[in-house]
Amino acid sequence: MKLLLTLLALCLTLPLAPPTTGTLEGTVTDAVTGEALAGALVQVEALHVLAATDREGRYVLTGLPATTHALTVERKGHATRTYSVAINAGTTVTLDVALDAESSFLERLREQFTRPDEGVMQEAPADAVAPSYRGFRTGSAAPVGGGYPAAHNTEDYAHFTDNTFQAATEHPLSTFGIDVDGAAYANMRRFLRHGQRPPADAVRIEEMVNYFVYDYAPPTGDAPFAVHVDEGAAPWNPSHRLVRVGLQGQALPETERAPSNLVFLLDVSGSMNSPDKLPLLKQAFRLLTAELREEDRVAIVVYAGASGLVLPSTPGSEKAAILDAIDRLEAGGSTAGAAGIELAYRVAAEHAAPGVNSRVILATDGDFNVGVSSDGALVRLIEEKREQGTFLTVLGFGTGNLKDNKMEQLANHGNGAYYYLDGPLEAKKVLVTELGGTLYTIAKDVKIQVEFNPAQVAAYRLIGYENRLLAAEDFADDTKDAGELGAGHTVTALYEVVPVGAETTTDVRPTPSLRYQQPRNSAGSGTEWLTVALRYKTPDGDTSFLLEQPFTGTGTATAARDLQFAASVAAFGMILRESEHKGTATPTLVLDLARPAQGPDVEGYRAEFIELVEAYRAVTEGTGTASR
Repeated sequence: MKLLLTLLALCLTLPLAPPTTGTLEGTVTDAVTGEALAGALVQVEALHVLAATDREGRYVLTGLPATTHALTVERKGHATRTYSVAINAGTTVTLDVALDAESSFLERLREQFTRPDEGVMQEAPADAVAPSYRGFRTGSAAPVGGGYPAAHNTEDYAHFTDNTFQAATEHPLSTFGIDVDGAAYANMRRFLRHGQRPPADAVRIEEMVNYFVYDYAPPTGDAPFAVHVDEGAAPWNPSHRLVRVGLQGQALPETERAPSNLVFLLDVSGSMNSPDKLPLLKQAFRLLTAELREEDRVAIVVYAGASGLVLPSTPGSEKAAILDAIDRLEAGGSTAGAAGIELAYRVAAEHAAPGVNSRVILATDGDFNVGVSSDGALVRLIEEKREQGTFLTVLGFGTGNLKDNKMEQLANHGNGAYYYLDGPLEAKKVLVTELGGTLYTIAKDVKIQVEFNPAQVAAYRLIGYENRLLAAEDFADDTKDAGELGAGHTVTALYEVVPVGAETTTDVRPTPSLRYQQPRNSAGSGTEWLTVALRYKTPDGDTSFLLEQPFTGTGTATAARDLQFAASVAAFGMILRESEHKGTATPTLVLDLARPAQGPDVEGYRAEFIELVEAYRAVTEGTGTASR
């Protein structure tokens, strides 16, 4: 004992090893208003160290080596700033940052949106490739005038036509699977940022509307989500009504999230060898790695000419090993996507267990060209793998050969969602801010069926969801796949409704007269407008649960703030699609709806939408094409 006390006393007298790292902290505010800016990305890129500001605009970066670092601060709608910061060992340096609104935003985008020889916004040509999104710093400027460098374009989008108006007497049921994908909005933004109108088939209005979070009350019962229904005037046709069906998924605090068994399936083929693909992919997965917990596990599978395991399943606490594997990725070779999918699911199955959240995260431009590559064969492969209980998230990257249709199908059939990452801020949104919804499914095969009462509703049209429509009999068929809902996710669907007796020029397609029976619903009664029915399964269940909620509209002129903002996004989508149903919608109408409905907008996503529409209007109305 005496010897032990002597050794302890000796240890206490020895000098401690001097610290070699320091801490950087501070706040990020708006340079004009002084308002705290949440959601700003503060990063030392050379060290892969980054943080997002909280609601008070605060950030903290720890473990920085004692030297001088280049620090970058960026946020949507504000100009990016770079600082040189000296860190002293064992101390905390405070750096408060004030960001200016993006200088000459409209003027700069006006130059990008117009071609010098034509002076009008053009739809993206088939033989053109957009430069990378400005938020991803490549070290080279985008082409002046918004022109595209000459390159072969093979981007691919599934064709669809807008839903039409249906007579409630003949077609009282509207059935579809939910959609929480956000790819179409981010992809649309990519086109507009570089002066091109997105192809019509790239504009999926339901994904644009669902890119934004709405203030729905959380669930209070046994169901994992709450159902909300409200209505207001349809702004582009005031004699019509706009009915909103909203779902609010139950949020899962980090302490209640199950351990995750993740496999990063990363495309490192030659088609990924451009600044807005593999480098952005690596940055995105560094962000996700920073969010991993000790109880989570990650494996990394890559594929090019062949597939391979570059990191065996590793605890989330071993971040250095995970980051090292990500940093060593290089692009080259052809794309054997199917082989990579097979290996990724096999690795996921090896570490699957009851109560564990198993998921493959596929990151690619979708250009599968070796082995199984047809859409049908890949979909069947994914459907087979989802039965193992491993879900799929798909992250799309890049320009020029984006296979949007293929990636959307894979996510839809793999019990997951599809996102397009056009820059590090979008990566932060998907993989940090909305991590719970991205990785943790709380309900699968969620279907909505709305029955309209022909006594109150003459006709209706579902806005968007063309790729998610189901037959009426599919609603109660538990073998039919539908959409998944993540923790904390919101889902919004909009119906344009023609009330009985309303003056309208809407063309409702006639139903052929019947020889042997009467029309399905030649009359109606009651004051209810509609009934919303929902079916869902638990993430590991095979039998669906049913929820029903009738709704009676009030016909009031005013709409809730969130409904008004959702209407503005839907109207802009119809403008971009040049939809025959856009009525009187113009960019000015969109702005008149969106500006007063912006609300708190902590992350700045609504403000960015308004800026995009402002820039679009400045160009199109300036050339006499305001309705485009």
